[in-house]
Amino acid sequence: MFILIAGGGRTGAQLAHLLLSEGYKVRLIEHRRELLHHLHQELPTEVIYEGEATDPSVLENAGIHQAHAVAACTSDDAVNLSLCFIAREKFNVPRTIARINNPRNAWLFEQQKGFHVDVALNQANLLSSLIREEVSLGDMMTLLKLRRGKFSIVEEKVEKGARALGTPLKDLGLPHDCIIAAIIRDGEVTLPRGTTTFQEWDEVLAITTPESARRLEELLSADTHPERDEEKR
Repeated sequence: MFILIAGGGRTGAQLAHLLLSEGYKVRLIEHRRELLHHLHQELPTEVIYEGEATDPSVLENAGIHQAHAVAACTSDDAVNLSLCFIAREKFNVPRTIARINNPRNAWLFEQQKGFHVDVALNQANLLSSLIREEVSLGDMMTLLKLRRGKFSIVEEKVEKGARALGTPLKDLGLPHDCIIAAIIRDGEVTLPRGTTTFQEWDEVLAITTPESARRLEELLSADTHPERDEEKR
């Protein structure tokens, strides 16, 4: 797969490095001389193209006609929007991804606005969502977010005194979109059944949505956390 990246700052350079390490064909466009010097030290010379990312001749030289996707990673929202529009309208690129620098401009990146942004990455929203998820899920760890849909694979340990202890899985009242996939106990993996009950310090792997993950976390946690209670005394 061929990915064309616009913007040689930290985001674009790191993206190029990661994609190259995974075997993708990559071209990166940057016009700032001070950044080009560093890019040539970090990336193969044949990957880097000098010029304005919205200049059709520069895009053609970088091979946009063969690109499967364009990633607009510049620090200028107007440039990112323009590039996505040009990539789709003029060069018929199948997929466009754009970085949103200013959260106030996020509405412009919506598909119905006509700039042909297939995926818009709002860093402020991503960060706030991650923080909110970590705070709400306590010790629960998200191992993998599935590519399609809103499901994730999560891991949680059954605490001493957890509400779920001693109750068969079928009677826990788990939401339908929360599936217990495996239980790791004493180093052995167990495939759960409806009659399976949790033991203290079991490691539970589940496929779930964020909403149902919170319910699962409640069941696998104790009503109180002694270390926190002692801090309050």
